[in-house]
Amino acid sequence: MNSRIVVVGSCNIDLSVYSHRLPLPGETLHGTKFVMGFGGKGANQCVAAAKLGAATTMVTKLGDDVFGRDYLETLRKNGVNTDYVRISKTSATGMAQITVADNGENQIVIAAGANHELSPSDVDAAADAIHAADVLIFQFETPIETTIHTLKLKGNGVSIVNAAPAIENPDPQLMKLCDVFCVNETEAGMIVRDNVQTVECASRAVGKLLDMGCNKVILTLGHQGAVFATQEDRTPVHVHSPKMKAVDTTGAGDMFIGALGYYLAYHKLLPLKEVVRRSCEVAAISVLRLGTQSSFPSREELPASLFQ
Repeated sequence: MNSRIVVVGSCNIDLSVYSHRLPLPGETLHGTKFVMGFGGKGANQCVAAAKLGAATTMVTKLGDDVFGRDYLETLRKNGVNTDYVRISKTSATGMAQITVADNGENQIVIAAGANHELSPSDVDAAADAIHAADVLIFQFETPIETTIHTLKLKGNGVSIVNAAPAIENPDPQLMKLCDVFCVNETEAGMIVRDNVQTVECASRAVGKLLDMGCNKVILTLGHQGAVFATQEDRTPVHVHSPKMKAVDTTGAGDMFIGALGYYLAYHKLLPLKEVVRRSCEVAAISVLRLGTQSSFPSREELPASLFQ
C-alpha cells in the first residue's frame, strides 16, 4: 500500500553537546552532557509525521557504515517504509555537530556525506510511490536538482519544500514548482535580503517570496508563531504559537513540517490557518524535551482536539 506522505531528503547522525551557553568564535567551553541521536531534516520530518499516525515513506541515501545500519533500523522502528533507502559505497552517513545552550538555543554544522549523492535515478525507483502520495516533503540537505526532478514526478498531491539550510538564491524553478514553500526567519532573510525578526518584517518577506513565484508561503517565527499567505489571497495571516519554556529547540522546525504534512494529508478540509495553528502547537510541545527525534511527541501524548 502506498504511503500518504513521502519524504525525499536527508538522514544525519546528531552529535550533540549541551553547555550553559553557546561559544563565541574561537572560544572553547566545557559542556555538561553529550548525546548521540538520529537527525537530518528529511528523516526528522518523516519520523515526526509518522509519530502523529501518518503512513510515511523515506527516500534517502545512507553510508555503508554502522551509523547507516543503525539509522535504517531506527526508521523501521518508527514505522517508516524504507523500501527506497539506498546505500552509498563511497560516502559516510551524514553527520551533524550540534551545540545546545541552557536557554534552548542551538548552533549546527552539517557534513552531508551520502546525502549529497541522492540522485534522480535513486528517486526514479520510488516514482510510483511519489506519484501516488498525498504529500511530498523536501529540504535543502540533498541536491536541488534531485528535488526539482522529483517535483516533476508528482501526481495530485501537495508538495512542501522546506528551504533549510538557508541558501541565498534558491532555484526559481523550484520555488514555482512546489505548492508550499516553508522558511524560518533566517532562511527568509537570506533569500529576500532583509532582516526578518518581527511579524511585520515576516509579512513583508512573505510578500516578496510570492513575488518571486511561490504559490503558498509559510514563514515560521519560533515562539512568535508563523505568517502565511498565498497567491490567491496575498494578505499575510499571523498565527500565534503557544508559549512554552523551551528546554531544547533543536528539531522544532522539523516537527512543524512533519505536522504540516500530516494535516495536509489527513485533514484536507481544514482551512490553512487551522493547519498552521495546529502545526505550531505540536512544534511548541516538542521544545519541552531534549533531543531531536526523541523530543517529537506521539499522537497519544497530544490533546485529542488536535486530531478532530
